[in-house]
Amino acid sequence: MKKAIIGKKIGMTQIFDEKGNVIPVTVIEAGPCSVVQVKTVETDGYDAVQLGYGFVKENKINKPEKGHFTKVKVTPTKHLREFRLDDVSSVKVGDEIKADIFTEGETVDIQGTTKGKGFQGVIKRHGQSRGPMGHGSMYHRRPGSMGPTSTPGRVFKGKKLPGHMGNETVTIQNLKVVKIDLDKNCILVKGSVPGNKGAILKIKDAVKALA
Repeated sequence: MKKAIIGKKIGMTQIFDEKGNVIPVTVIEAGPCSVVQVKTVETDGYDAVQLGYGFVKENKINKPEKGHFTKVKVTPTKHLREFRLDDVSSVKVGDEIKADIFTEGETVDIQGTTKGKGFQGVIKRHGQSRGPMGHGSMYHRRPGSMGPTSTPGRVFKGKKLPGHMGNETVTIQNLKVVKIDLDKNCILVKGSVPGNKGAILKIKDAVKALA
Protein backbone atom coordinates (compact mmCIF):
# COMPACT_ATOMS: atom_id res chain seq x y z
CA MET A 1 0.00 0.00 0.00
CA LYS A 2 1.19 3.50 -0.80
CA LYS A 3 1.82 5.91 2.05
CA ALA A 4 0.94 9.60 2.22
CA ILE A 5 0.76 12.41 4.76
CA ILE A 6 0.34 16.18 5.00
CA GLY A 7 3.25 18.18 6.37
CA LYS A 8 4.34 21.73 7.15
CA LYS A 9 7.73 23.12 6.14
CA ILE A 10 9.63 24.22 9.24
CA GLY A 11 12.86 25.30 7.53
CA MET A 12 16.29 24.09 6.45
CA THR A 13 19.31 23.05 8.47
CA GLN A 14 22.20 20.61 8.22
CA ILE A 15 23.17 17.39 9.96
CA PHE A 16 26.23 15.14 9.87
CA ASP A 17 26.39 11.46 8.95
CA GLU A 18 28.61 8.78 10.52
CA LYS A 19 31.57 9.83 8.37
CA GLY A 20 31.23 13.50 9.28
CA ASN A 21 29.83 14.59 5.93
CA VAL A 22 27.43 17.55 5.93
CA ILE A 23 23.90 16.78 4.70
CA PRO A 24 21.58 19.73 3.92
CA VAL A 25 18.08 18.82 5.08
CA THR A 26 14.59 20.28 5.19
CA VAL A 27 12.66 19.81 8.44
CA ILE A 28 9.00 18.96 7.88
CA GLU A 29 6.38 18.58 10.59
CA ALA A 30 4.50 15.54 9.25
CA GLY A 31 1.09 15.20 10.85
CA PRO A 32 -0.54 14.05 12.92
CA CYS A 33 -3.22 13.75 10.26
CA SER A 34 -6.72 12.36 10.64
CA VAL A 35 -8.53 10.39 7.94
CA VAL A 36 -11.60 12.47 7.09
CA GLN A 37 -12.94 10.54 4.10
CA VAL A 38 -12.25 7.29 2.26
CA LYS A 39 -13.22 7.17 -1.41
CA THR A 40 -13.68 3.86 -3.24
CA VAL A 41 -14.33 2.75 -6.81
CA GLU A 42 -17.89 1.74 -5.89
CA THR A 43 -18.87 5.13 -4.43
CA ASP A 44 -16.63 7.66 -6.20
CA GLY A 45 -15.12 5.85 -9.17
CA TYR A 46 -11.58 5.75 -7.77
CA ASP A 47 -9.66 4.85 -4.62
CA ALA A 48 -8.42 7.77 -2.53
CA VAL A 49 -8.16 9.01 1.02
CA GLN A 50 -8.79 12.53 2.29
CA LEU A 51 -6.56 13.65 5.16
CA GLY A 52 -6.96 16.58 7.51
CA TYR A 53 -4.14 18.48 9.19
CA GLY A 54 -3.88 21.40 11.61
CA PHE A 55 -6.07 22.68 14.44
CA VAL A 56 -8.87 25.12 13.65
CA LYS A 57 -11.72 26.54 15.71
CA GLU A 58 -15.23 25.55 14.65
CA ASN A 59 -16.27 29.18 14.17
CA LYS A 60 -13.48 29.56 11.57
CA ILE A 61 -14.97 27.03 9.11
CA ASN A 62 -18.00 27.50 6.88
CA LYS A 63 -21.25 25.50 6.99
CA PRO A 64 -20.39 23.00 4.20
CA GLU A 65 -17.07 22.20 5.88
CA LYS A 66 -18.73 21.89 9.28
CA GLY A 67 -21.32 19.52 7.85
CA HIS A 68 -18.58 17.46 6.20
CA PHE A 69 -16.74 16.97 9.51
CA THR A 70 -19.93 16.43 11.52
CA LYS A 71 -21.14 13.72 9.14
CA VAL A 72 -18.02 11.60 9.65
CA LYS A 73 -17.64 12.60 13.33
CA VAL A 74 -14.07 13.88 12.92
CA THR A 75 -12.58 16.93 14.66
CA PRO A 76 -12.40 19.84 12.17
CA THR A 77 -8.97 20.50 10.63
CA LYS A 78 -7.55 23.55 8.90
CA HIS A 79 -6.17 21.81 5.82
CA LEU A 80 -7.66 19.03 3.70
CA ARG A 81 -5.70 17.13 1.04
CA GLU A 82 -6.61 14.10 -1.06
CA PHE A 83 -4.24 11.28 -2.01
CA ARG A 84 -4.90 8.57 -4.59
CA LEU A 85 -4.02 5.09 -3.33
CA ASP A 86 -4.01 1.65 -4.90
CA ASP A 87 -5.82 0.08 -1.95
CA VAL A 88 -7.85 1.79 0.79
CA SER A 89 -9.26 -1.33 2.44
CA SER A 90 -6.99 -0.95 5.48
CA VAL A 91 -7.83 2.75 6.02
CA LYS A 92 -10.80 3.85 8.10
CA VAL A 93 -12.33 7.24 8.82
CA GLY A 94 -10.96 8.63 12.08
CA ASP A 95 -7.59 6.87 11.85
CA GLU A 96 -4.57 8.95 12.84
CA ILE A 97 -1.48 9.02 10.62
CA LYS A 98 1.89 10.16 11.95
CA ALA A 99 5.46 10.48 10.70
CA ASP A 100 6.24 6.87 11.63
CA ILE A 101 4.58 5.62 8.42
CA PHE A 102 7.89 6.43 6.70
CA THR A 103 11.27 4.92 7.49
CA GLU A 104 14.77 6.33 7.28
CA GLY A 105 16.47 5.70 3.95
CA GLU A 106 13.39 5.50 1.73
CA THR A 107 12.56 8.05 -0.97
CA VAL A 108 9.50 10.29 -1.16
CA ASP A 109 7.89 12.79 -3.53
CA ILE A 110 6.97 16.16 -2.02
CA GLN A 111 4.48 18.56 -3.59
CA GLY A 112 4.11 22.20 -2.61
CA THR A 113 3.54 25.74 -3.88
CA THR A 114 6.64 27.68 -4.83
CA LYS A 115 7.40 31.16 -3.52
CA GLY A 116 5.61 33.90 -5.44
CA LYS A 117 7.97 36.38 -7.12
CA GLY A 118 5.38 38.59 -8.80
CA PHE A 119 5.98 40.06 -12.27
CA GLN A 120 9.61 39.54 -13.31
CA GLY A 121 11.74 40.14 -16.37
CA VAL A 122 13.43 37.55 -18.55
CA ILE A 123 16.78 37.69 -16.72
CA LYS A 124 15.32 36.61 -13.37
CA ARG A 125 12.44 34.56 -14.77
CA HIS A 126 14.29 32.59 -17.45
CA GLY A 127 17.97 33.18 -16.67
CA GLN A 128 18.74 35.04 -19.88
CA SER A 129 21.85 37.20 -20.29
CA ARG A 130 21.75 40.98 -20.31
CA GLY A 131 22.71 43.20 -23.22
CA PRO A 132 25.57 45.72 -23.33
CA MET A 133 25.51 48.14 -20.40
CA GLY A 134 27.01 51.08 -22.31
CA HIS A 135 25.04 54.33 -22.44
CA GLY A 136 24.45 54.02 -26.16
CA SER A 137 23.14 50.47 -26.02
CA MET A 138 19.60 51.28 -24.82
CA TYR A 139 19.03 47.51 -24.57
CA HIS A 140 20.10 46.25 -21.16
CA ARG A 141 17.62 43.78 -19.60
CA ARG A 142 15.01 43.40 -22.32
CA PRO A 143 13.83 40.09 -23.89
CA GLY A 144 15.95 40.20 -27.05
CA SER A 145 14.93 39.63 -30.66
CA MET A 146 11.24 39.08 -31.32
CA GLY A 147 11.94 37.37 -34.64
CA PRO A 148 12.14 38.47 -38.28
CA THR A 149 10.05 41.35 -39.58
CA SER A 150 9.28 39.28 -42.69
CA THR A 151 7.30 36.04 -42.92
CA PRO A 152 6.14 34.90 -40.44
CA GLY A 153 5.53 38.38 -39.08
CA ARG A 154 4.60 37.33 -35.59
CA VAL A 155 6.05 36.21 -32.27
CA PHE A 156 6.28 32.43 -32.01
CA LYS A 157 4.36 30.63 -29.28
CA GLY A 158 6.54 29.75 -26.32
CA LYS A 159 8.75 32.82 -26.62
CA LYS A 160 10.28 33.49 -23.21
CA LEU A 161 9.00 36.88 -22.09
CA PRO A 162 8.49 38.79 -18.83
CA GLY A 163 5.54 37.68 -16.74
CA HIS A 164 4.27 36.19 -13.50
CA MET A 165 6.87 34.09 -11.70
CA GLY A 166 6.43 31.56 -8.92
CA ASN A 167 3.33 30.58 -6.94
CA GLU A 168 3.08 27.33 -8.89
CA THR A 169 2.42 23.76 -7.77
CA VAL A 170 5.69 21.83 -8.03
CA THR A 171 6.62 18.25 -7.13
CA ILE A 172 10.19 17.35 -6.15
CA GLN A 173 10.84 13.65 -6.73
CA ASN A 174 13.09 11.11 -5.02
CA LEU A 175 13.99 13.00 -1.87
CA LYS A 176 15.71 10.75 0.66
CA VAL A 177 14.35 10.54 4.20
CA VAL A 178 17.46 11.10 6.30
CA LYS A 179 15.98 11.08 9.79
CA ILE A 180 12.64 10.78 11.58
CA ASP A 181 11.98 12.43 14.95
CA LEU A 182 8.95 10.65 16.41
CA ASP A 183 8.89 12.81 19.55
CA LYS A 184 8.41 16.01 17.53
CA ASN A 185 6.66 14.22 14.63
CA CYS A 186 9.21 15.60 12.17
CA ILE A 187 10.74 14.20 8.99
CA LEU A 188 14.15 15.36 7.74
CA VAL A 189 14.60 14.99 3.98
CA LYS A 190 17.78 15.63 2.02
CA GLY A 191 17.65 18.78 -0.11
CA SER A 192 15.08 21.53 -0.49
CA VAL A 193 11.32 21.50 -1.01
CA PRO A 194 8.99 24.12 -2.55
CA GLY A 195 7.47 26.98 -0.58
CA ASN A 196 8.10 29.38 2.27
CA LYS A 197 8.48 28.42 5.89
CA GLY A 198 5.09 27.23 7.11
CA ALA A 199 4.04 26.04 3.64
CA ILE A 200 1.71 23.04 3.51
CA LEU A 201 3.18 20.02 1.69
CA LYS A 202 1.92 16.71 0.35
CA ILE A 203 4.33 13.86 1.10
CA LYS A 204 3.92 10.48 -0.57
CA ASP A 205 5.86 7.45 -1.77
CA ALA A 206 8.19 8.06 -4.71
CA VAL A 207 6.54 6.99 -7.97
CA LYS A 208 9.96 6.66 -9.66
CA ALA A 209 11.88 5.25 -6.74
CA LEU A 210 15.54 4.70 -7.52
CA ALA A 211 16.96 1.26 -6.91
